[in-house]
Amino acid sequence: MRPEILYLTDVVEAADAIHRFLADVPREKFLDDEILQSAILQKLIVIGEASARLSSDFRADHANVPWADVVGFRNIAVHEYFAVSWPIVWVTATQDVPLLRQSVATILADEFGISSEAGAA
Repeated sequence: MRPEILYLTDVVEAADAIHRFLADVPREKFLDDEILQSAILQKLIVIGEASARLSSDFRADHANVPWADVVGFRNIAVHEYFAVSWPIVWVTATQDVPLLRQSVATILADEFGISSEAGAA
């Protein structure tokens, strides 16, 4: 199993990519751009997969992070892709992901001494 630090770094890097991809992109453009939607969804899947691979003890120790919601979103995107709602993806990417990134960056700093301020949303 990979160390938790690597999964947490995956989350931050995927969140930073989402931030870059959506820089100066209005909601309407996102909803009309299939390529952009696919890119964002792929990064959300990475975030969900990395979160799912964290140990249950680690997730319990950091219960302030909504790990179950993150993993649940990934499961819907992968297994029930036909049910993906792009307006919900937009809200997730623009509102939830920056908060998740901040929480994970704090964990990286507090527990591993790693600053992940570059690319911060």
